[in-house]
Amino acid sequence: MRECSHRHVAWALAGLLVTTPAAAEVKIAFIDPLSGGAANTGILAQKTHQFYIDAINAAGGINGEKIELMSFDNKVNPQESLIQLKKALDDGARYVVQGNGSSIAHAITEAVLKHNERNPGKEVLFLNYAAVDPALTNEKCNFWHFRFDADADMKMAAMTDVIAKDSRIKKVYLINQDYSFGKAVAAAANRMLAEKRPEIKIVGDEFHPLQKVQDFSPYVAKIKASGADAVITGNWSNDMVLLVKAGKDAGLKVGWDTFYGGSPGTVTAIGEAGVDTLKQVTEWHKNATPELDATVAAFGKRYPGKENEYAYWRAKTMWEMFAAAAKKAQSNDPVKIAKALEGMKMSTSLGEVEMRADNHQLLQPLYVSTLSKNTKYDVEDSGLGWKTDAKVEGKATSLPTTCKMERPK
Repeated sequence: MRECSHRHVAWALAGLLVTTPAAAEVKIAFIDPLSGGAANTGILAQKTHQFYIDAINAAGGINGEKIELMSFDNKVNPQESLIQLKKALDDGARYVVQGNGSSIAHAITEAVLKHNERNPGKEVLFLNYAAVDPALTNEKCNFWHFRFDADADMKMAAMTDVIAKDSRIKKVYLINQDYSFGKAVAAAANRMLAEKRPEIKIVGDEFHPLQKVQDFSPYVAKIKASGADAVITGNWSNDMVLLVKAGKDAGLKVGWDTFYGGSPGTVTAIGEAGVDTLKQVTEWHKNATPELDATVAAFGKRYPGKENEYAYWRAKTMWEMFAAAAKKAQSNDPVKIAKALEGMKMSTSLGEVEMRADNHQLLQPLYVSTLSKNTKYDVEDSGLGWKTDAKVEGKATSLPTTCKMERPK
């Protein structure tokens, strides 16, 4: 395994180092929702990636070249994503960044694989920062895809460890978006609860259309009628915000065990009704360390307002590893950077992270946290913040893989 040196870039990310901007361009296509129900999530991600890319460029870029982020709106639609991917490739992109929607990630990773097979010497690398269907690093894995977020099984393992210790939970309702990721969340919840707390009864296992439901009150009525003590959901963006809002409006008294309780607007929507009931599993939260990370503070100054609440720590990790891989490879060629990323380790303020060589899945610490009063740092100007319930070190998140990686000759 390789150890990367990233201090130079990290200083720039914190705004402590400014050098002459690099020349030329490495074109990176950002393909995510910039309009519609998921736009708040996509736009926040766009700002986060641009923020870290600007810092890399201020530190001299990668191998003397600056990075250009080109943004494309996919409207959370796989077909639209492929249209935008073609435009990006025609414009000279050699790297693709995407995260919101595993159905999108499946379409992109297959398209990238076909492109690279047909265009040797013009290969493209897919950097996935948030699409977490486990299949992407298992049966659907390929050399050109790297994931910088924990997959749904890894997150569910951390979440169900906490649920298993809570004797108050006897009935659980599952509600998820009706596509590959939502189905993966539900499958993992059913399997892991049966293993860890077989006496827990699953009283609902519901799927709803992705980013199309405007009124979740009928779903909340079903949850209320089921007598559930807790709800497990992988919902994100508007689907997360509107679900908890409907629950609050109906006076639903449950524990919310979520993947994305920190989605923009969620804490604002649930307010104090979420205190001690809204939980999330993430790679970071504001109170994970005694002091706020310098780059997070700098991001807040550049993008003020609760709609810009920092959420993508994994983007920080991704860009630091990307810059370190380019430095190690002494090249900006996607094939060489991919080989440098494989097996890379990096020390962070939260603990060690490692990019697995066998399936290109990042191992990083995970936190299960609860929305609480009296935390040092609040979110969305709410006066409420996240408090750690449990931390899982990066190596402990590792799960077996079915990936059979085929590498380029």
